[in-house]
Amino acid sequence: MSFPFTLKYSAQDFPAGLVVFLVAIPLCLGIAIASGAPPVSGLIAGIVGGLVVASLSGSALSVSGPAAGLTVIVLGAINALGFEKMMMATVLAGVMQLVFGYLKLGKIGSYVPASVIKGMLAAIGLILILNQLPTAFGIPDGALPESLSPAAWVQAISPLAMVITLVSLGILWLWDSPAGQRLGYLRRIPAALMAVVVAIGIDRLSVLVQAPSVLNSEQYVQLPGLDGPAAFLGQLQGPALSGLLDPAVYMTALTIALIASLETLLSLEAVDKIDPYKRHSPPHRELKAQGVGNLVCGMIGGLPLTAVIVRSSANVQAGGRTRLAGFIHGALLLVSVMFFAFMLEWIPLACLAAILLHTGFKLARPGMMVSLYRSGLKRFAPFATTVVVIMMTDLLKGVAVGVLCGLFFMLRSNHRSVMSFNKSGHHCLLRIHKDISFLSRERLRQYLDLVPENSYLIIDAGSAGYIDPDIFEDIDNFMASSRERNITVELKAFNGVTATFAPVAEKPLKAA
Repeated sequence: MSFPFTLKYSAQDFPAGLVVFLVAIPLCLGIAIASGAPPVSGLIAGIVGGLVVASLSGSALSVSGPAAGLTVIVLGAINALGFEKMMMATVLAGVMQLVFGYLKLGKIGSYVPASVIKGMLAAIGLILILNQLPTAFGIPDGALPESLSPAAWVQAISPLAMVITLVSLGILWLWDSPAGQRLGYLRRIPAALMAVVVAIGIDRLSVLVQAPSVLNSEQYVQLPGLDGPAAFLGQLQGPALSGLLDPAVYMTALTIALIASLETLLSLEAVDKIDPYKRHSPPHRELKAQGVGNLVCGMIGGLPLTAVIVRSSANVQAGGRTRLAGFIHGALLLVSVMFFAFMLEWIPLACLAAILLHTGFKLARPGMMVSLYRSGLKRFAPFATTVVVIMMTDLLKGVAVGVLCGLFFMLRSNHRSVMSFNKSGHHCLLRIHKDISFLSRERLRQYLDLVPENSYLIIDAGSAGYIDPDIFEDIDNFMASSRERNITVELKAFNGVTATFAPVAEKPLKAA
């Protein structure tokens, strides 16, 4: 087997891999914590995404790891099934993705309306924001009463955690804003890394000056027992085999496989668009690579992974050229977990919550919602429906209902434009503009009812490639009854035939 990487562009790939590694650390940890999983599971997913998926993928610049888009699914699965069964669902999802790849279903993303995809991402963003607000304000689990009264919020808030959250959000906003262009070389440092460094600095300073508000041990990243390679290997765990007998595991696996595949394919398209060399990534091969990655993650205790646009775009911006950059990012994650885990435990959870709040806001941008609203009901309705259903139920149901809503508007639009009717005195023209199905029977009958007695009707099907037999039947019934109303019917281009059907004159009645 040939070496999966080229060293020809290593001068560009090594620095890019370092940048992606620095971006990935806070995201891996934050997504794992938001998912209710052990923090190390997010790091494992990042390692597998770099070492395994990058080796098998056909994309030069795409980078894989745990994704915010799966946070809601994983959190629900862990709460309902437990972490070990969720891992089995991840294994099964990987197998499903492999099947998707071999069945060449890599174009599945193109069959989902863009408005539904945006609705899915917006709903994920909103849920992410709601879930991270307590952590952002330093409220530990169970500290806030169920009443969620303003007084309870104020009493439970940690001032230092709130300061760290606000400062971190300020840094993330500054890096993304036009004003950030003035930072010069400082802006080359990834925003997430800068937020982590500043947050650690604020926390350490508060301890040194003995500030009245300090963080407790529960408000930091916790990676217990990671004091070397052997300890890290000891933390790897396998899935619960009993999950194979649980129907809920299979439904969770299907949900993960569908959403992870969809997010991967969308990320792949986005990365290809920003690739300076305009290379095309094979989607079927990417699904296979993601399937192997999720299979491995589920077997060793990692979160489900996808191709991630945040890390991939960081790779592009850092000048990455080949898959070697993604592999390097995975290797650096592995080294950091094995030898420098104690440094990761300095990171305040409030800083990671700020990073996820910023990510959630970008997924649910108000400007995007306004743009969809202005584009018309046929785009905004599927978007809004997807958001509402996901918020009320779950992600898979929301996407399914959103697709059905999009299909409704498509059929409605097609139904209205499939034919037209014009009348001038006793001359009528019914024109069929495109393929017509039984769904247009009611509109056809409405038009035929408008044809007056003693008139001449032309039914022109020259632009129609397919005419449903039910439509033929309705036209035949109309022509049979038109004789009594003295209506002449001319059929144009019906199966390539043009014919005129005139009523037969009735014989006058004899006088009694």
